[in-house]
Amino acid sequence: MRISKFSQAILMVVFAFLVFKFAIRPPIPSSLLYFYMMIVIFAIFIYVISDTQLLQAFISPIKSILVEEKKKRLRLVIFTVLPIFAAIFTYINVSVSVGPPAELRFTHPAPPLQIQFRENLIRIEGLENPLRSDVANFSKYIEEGAVIYFKNCFFCHGDNLDGNGHFAEALNPRPGNFTDPGTIAQLQESYVFWRVSKGGRGLPDEGTPWNSAMPAWENILTEEEIWKVIIYIYDAASVKPRRWEELPE
Repeated sequence: MRISKFSQAILMVVFAFLVFKFAIRPPIPSSLLYFYMMIVIFAIFIYVISDTQLLQAFISPIKSILVEEKKKRLRLVIFTVLPIFAAIFTYINVSVSVGPPAELRFTHPAPPLQIQFRENLIRIEGLENPLRSDVANFSKYIEEGAVIYFKNCFFCHGDNLDGNGHFAEALNPRPGNFTDPGTIAQLQESYVFWRVSKGGRGLPDEGTPWNSAMPAWENILTEEEIWKVIIYIYDAASVKPRRWEELPE
């Protein structure tokens, strides 16, 4: 049985959707998925109208459904189902989703005094980045931190560390903008280490209801790798970390 040009086009669109939706990992945001599908459909349209015979073969089954008497029932089904489908699709996309009630949320909730990082107990209070004092290897740490960042972090936080990564539009709240002077420039590196290590699930209660979507990187990166990527983030954002204040004797 020979497949019509119109059916071939439909199959190509379905195949492209399945590839973009399920074959790409990590998954792409819905807005980007729709954009890719528009490109696929537009490319098929351009290909079809580029040849008169191809165009005639493409519209032949559509014309058959619209005018042939023997396909009256099929025509009735199509023109009944399509408006219903369009109404459901419109309702889903414009209806207001139910979310948690508005509550006071701390952008930078107080860190714990200490955290468990794998088998080690790390004291956060008063902790400095142990790699920052190694002046001889500092440039190497920045380079290695950049590699770690672009392997793991830039998908959300972006090439320019501005929070406009590939997946940013799909996240609520959006990823942190490290170039904003109100973010990491206001924090000690130990605070950033805590947030990177524990991710969104590691936030205290005052971080709710909109907890960060960031994963717990302690399950993926080593302690030293996290310190390296923190060094790179501060260097690339052209800001200095906040230092712990010394108590008067």
